[in-house]
Amino acid sequence: MKFDIVVIGGGLVGASLLAALKNSGLRLALIEARSPVPLPEDESWDARVYAISPGSVAFLQAAGVWQRMDAARVTPVHEMRVHGDDNAARIDFSAYESGVPELACIIENRQLQHAVWAELAQAENVQLLCPAQYVSLDWHESHVELTLSDGTVLQTALLVGADGVNSRVREQAGIGASRHSYGQTGVVANFEVERPHHHIAYQWFRRDGILALLPLPGKRVSMVWSAHTALANELLDLPAEMLSDRVARAAGHELGEMQLVTPPAGFPLNFIEVKSLIKPRLALMGDAAHGIHPLAGQGVNLGLRDARELATLVQRFGEMGDCGEFTLLRCYERNRREDILAMGWVTDRLQKLFGSEDAAILRIRNLGLGITNRLPLLKNRLMRHALS
Repeated sequence: MKFDIVVIGGGLVGASLLAALKNSGLRLALIEARSPVPLPEDESWDARVYAISPGSVAFLQAAGVWQRMDAARVTPVHEMRVHGDDNAARIDFSAYESGVPELACIIENRQLQHAVWAELAQAENVQLLCPAQYVSLDWHESHVELTLSDGTVLQTALLVGADGVNSRVREQAGIGASRHSYGQTGVVANFEVERPHHHIAYQWFRRDGILALLPLPGKRVSMVWSAHTALANELLDLPAEMLSDRVARAAGHELGEMQLVTPPAGFPLNFIEVKSLIKPRLALMGDAAHGIHPLAGQGVNLGLRDARELATLVQRFGEMGDCGEFTLLRCYERNRREDILAMGWVTDRLQKLFGSEDAAILRIRNLGLGITNRLPLLKNRLMRHALS
């Protein structure tokens, strides 16, 4: 079985790359260990959501994915209000001031996953190998050879590792990665709220972590509380009513009383820097290529920009007849490095800045929010990158 591109990892980033290339005429394959989870019949809500940037929406539209979304479950963000920890400092972002219809769209993880897999299922040049696992990778000058657990052997001109933060592909390719734990857990849950959110996303930089409330359809919000591990464990163990009250108080009752609608879940937060995004016949993307703090809500957009860049390069240089040409891969790494390093640096420094207990830093960080809020040019420059 010979292919031009084989992607290992059927999450949003890896699957969206193949969706973007479905009309390219290339022979494509996706290897994923777990079968897709069907959408629930009870129309319940997924606790994990994404804030998809306008640039990522445009990419998913071009790939035929966004059109498959249920519009009733997509919520545009028109404003964002970020509060410091002194109950005074604040910075506001507006779609109107930025000259765009919305700053982001909030969408559930499983809804978007379902849409991209539905698009791939109808693509004639994409072979879905799922559930399937590879047991070995062998690099050759002209291709990579993969052996699956059932004995099937595949050859591909380009292998794409999109298999997550603990990427086996990255490890077996000998690409090093440095990481450090933030000592925090991201606690996520959805709530019904008393007052309308008016399509505003809220964020509070608190002494005990970073709390965000993202708008969902109707009078619902999605919470992401990046809390120190001890507090996170406490939040996860609280009864529904006590958790609702705790979050409402932490948010200053901005949206009134809150009522839990999905059980809370937690995931550890780490910073990951990968030594290289490529090696001959291999490209890494998504969480296999980087890991940042979720305080800016940009992790998934960073991965989608990986997929967008690689798809663009493959289509642009398709006449070369070799998707694994090292010149193409070097171009991919060069074009993605600045974005990845910049986003990683900013989110890491912000987390450290607002995690400090130093009195001088306490004053400086809140002062910085207020000053930035009064400088439209600086605010717009910050937003341009987040909107891409």
